[in-house]
Amino acid sequence: MHVTEILNGAGYETKQSDPLKQYVKGISKSLRVMANTKFQYVRKFEQQDCCLLNTWIVVRLDGRCFHKFAETHNFSKPNDDRALNLMTYCASVVMKEFTDIVISYGQSDEYSFVFKKSSTIFSRRASKLMTTICSLFSSSYVFHWSKYFTDVPLQYPPSFDGRVILYPSEKNLRDYLSWRQADCHINNLYNTCFWSLVSSGVSNSEAEKQIKDTCAAEKNELLFSKFGINYNKLPQLYRKGTTLIWESEQLQTTQLVANSNEASTTATTKKMAKPEILVLNVDIIGEQFWIEHSNALN
Repeated sequence: MHVTEILNGAGYETKQSDPLKQYVKGISKSLRVMANTKFQYVRKFEQQDCCLLNTWIVVRLDGRCFHKFAETHNFSKPNDDRALNLMTYCASVVMKEFTDIVISYGQSDEYSFVFKKSSTIFSRRASKLMTTICSLFSSSYVFHWSKYFTDVPLQYPPSFDGRVILYPSEKNLRDYLSWRQADCHINNLYNTCFWSLVSSGVSNSEAEKQIKDTCAAEKNELLFSKFGINYNKLPQLYRKGTTLIWESEQLQTTQLVANSNEASTTATTKKMAKPEILVLNVDIIGEQFWIEHSNALN
């Protein structure tokens, strides 16, 4: 709205020779000069960071200094269901806001969001994508904290860092997701051994010493022989992480249709329901997931 319109709306009638109107016109002219010519050269300093076309855009968030954050808020070790479920809820908030995200994968204090190849959101500017998702995820984490930590007040706001990675082929993308899930398994197996030893009275340094340089089979044997824990029976949430995809169910409706001979027949119509986010704790390294959800990346 023009300044003179604001003044007139407030009951102040401006005339052509009115000093105030002349003053306002002078300010408006100055602002136009500042916005359109004199100072706009500074935009040339902005870096054009558009992501390469026809590539999968992955935005990965990681909790910053989350070891300290987990200690301060007394997270259960080695896994805290409240924290993991809060992370997944925040990821679903992000996916609902940015429907170009076709799949997300999360474990521990990280989440990866995959944008479809054809996405043009924010003109594919990496900085815009990373900062917007990072800020939405972080604010959601704070906003929804009390839903999951009902008896634990938030001592200070968490923060997440982010990065953008581009993958040209589906194989590259699947290898990336496989890498993150393999990392989930490696870290969880180690942490399960470590905290089982610590909870039995072993010091942190001694626990680290006992499991240092051990292979996966040796860690499994340690858990089973000392603590009766069958690692493969632990919840898949801990061992596999969480995968979020969009899925639509096919709806089938039947209705009566009148014919010209006054008889009636039934007609069946099929349509797809509105896509919903499906939360899975399954293996995504093998082929079974991709066979069952062949449209996950579309």
